[in-house]
Amino acid sequence: MSEMASMAPTSGGQYHWVSEFAPKSSQKFLSYITGWICVMGWQTGITSVAFLAGTQIQGLLVLNYPDYEFQRWHGTVLVIAVTSFAMIFNTFAASRLPVVEAIVLVLHILGFFAILIPLWVLAPRNTGLNDSTTVFTQFTNGGEWPTTGVACMVGMLSPIFTILGADAATHMSEEVRNASRVLPKSIMFSLSLNGIMGFIMLITFCFCFGPLTSDTSALGSPTGYPYIQVFASVTNSNGAASVMTAILIVLTVCGCISNVATASRQMYAFARDKGLPFSAFLSHVKPGWNIPLNAVLLSFLITTLLSLINIGSTTAFNAIASLGVASLISSYLISFSCLLLKRLRHEPLPPAQWSLGRHSIWVNAVSIAFLLSFYVFSFFPLTATVEPASMNWNVLIYGAAMVFAVSWYYGRGRRGYVGPVVYVRQVD
Repeated sequence: MSEMASMAPTSGGQYHWVSEFAPKSSQKFLSYITGWICVMGWQTGITSVAFLAGTQIQGLLVLNYPDYEFQRWHGTVLVIAVTSFAMIFNTFAASRLPVVEAIVLVLHILGFFAILIPLWVLAPRNTGLNDSTTVFTQFTNGGEWPTTGVACMVGMLSPIFTILGADAATHMSEEVRNASRVLPKSIMFSLSLNGIMGFIMLITFCFCFGPLTSDTSALGSPTGYPYIQVFASVTNSNGAASVMTAILIVLTVCGCISNVATASRQMYAFARDKGLPFSAFLSHVKPGWNIPLNAVLLSFLITTLLSLINIGSTTAFNAIASLGVASLISSYLISFSCLLLKRLRHEPLPPAQWSLGRHSIWVNAVSIAFLLSFYVFSFFPLTATVEPASMNWNVLIYGAAMVFAVSWYYGRGRRGYVGPVVYVRQVD
């Protein structure tokens, strides 16, 4: 992805890359479908992040006020509130986004240590630690799958969510100086830093979590978030746990701001290439604003409407919200595969200021194999025994969305959409 971002740093991201790297016979169709997939992935991503922030706030209310009843409509109101804040920021303070991102990076690193150090210091005193044998050799098949390996792959769906969105920076590329050099370095730095920090925090939690099968396990926490219960147990203080959780809530809200910025730019870019209904409206930039305001407002409307589903059914809401995982993995798979095919055919690639050199082709192939496995498991339910409430309806929503995208393409989309590569060739 970093290589492609260096070759073609545009707000379109994956659908632009597919348009450039796919075989000529399928460039237009694959690029169009990838554009729709990206729009779906990022729009539902806003909802997912806002929902995460809102329900974490509810978790704090449960922790500090035992009489508080966890209501679905409360979560919906909080989702709308968080999204409203993100939308207002992206409308009236968009020029300050780089400064805020820098501040968030500092808060992210300081917050990491503000959580890690209390866990290291207080856990041995207050809750005791799991031994290394339990942490590194004990596996729990909570979904009752036939093998631990299958259970592990299904359980990876939540962790894989943390590395999705690596393309976020590319959708801001038209607002970045020297994007061909800056974008790949940003992507690699972000994944490397957060990968190391995440691994350290993961091991720490495994030691602090306590027995998974006990009646007092954090998995059964009324807050809805086991980590909040771990904070409270380790510090032996609801106040300290609230402060530690608040750090994560602030970071999540800031993540929602970035999500709105990314999703709106991606929608704007695809509409600019006439890939969406009402493209002229969505791609319009009002003089003096220098932001795709219509795309920002539509992103807010979509998130608000999706959050209302949670009032009626959390299962239906989760099915739609989880669409982002399969959608973004799909967009990565298509773009990576087109790049690999071009390399195998020894066709010339655009110049890049950042490259993996002779390692590019095998890294490309391994990344496709890695993503393909998780693409398949993204449609699996969490447990082998499936009921309507526990079914992963993502496969139905994803399939219906793909049918609509293909139908729209053949019904109307192909008449106006030609793909970014055509404009690139005209400039050349």
